[in-house]
Amino acid sequence: MIALALDIGGARTGIAVSDRTGRVASPVKVLPAAEVESVARSFRMVLEDYEPDLIVCGLPQTMAGEEGPQAERIREVAARISRTTGLPVEFIDERLSSTEAKRILRAQGLNEKQMRGKVDMISASLFLQAWLDAQRRKEDRG
Repeated sequence: MIALALDIGGARTGIAVSDRTGRVASPVKVLPAAEVESVARSFRMVLEDYEPDLIVCGLPQTMAGEEGPQAERIREVAARISRTTGLPVEFIDERLSSTEAKRILRAQGLNEKQMRGKVDMISASLFLQAWLDAQRRKEDRG
């Protein structure tokens, strides 16, 4: 099972993908948000390259665990992408994934300008890994 993660933002969308075993998430790229939302050629090429079985979208939540103000927009965008691609969509809390992505990139010596564009795909890979780990725990229990 291959999962494709989308960190949908206002300007950019970070993309990450799992390996075929569903164990490891890897960052792929960042595309303009409008291209992902409209399933433009650039995003269709990503879908063709990785052939995912489902899409995992990060859902912004408040620190209290409630859906943040952007969550409704993310749900609408994800529903459109799902209808257009025929792929099911699941959601995962993306709280602090961007903060952690920035910490990782800073540790690699990147400055703010160098980080721009990379944060979104690293963030997508972080919450996809959390989702994959949760799926594996479910399988181990059941």
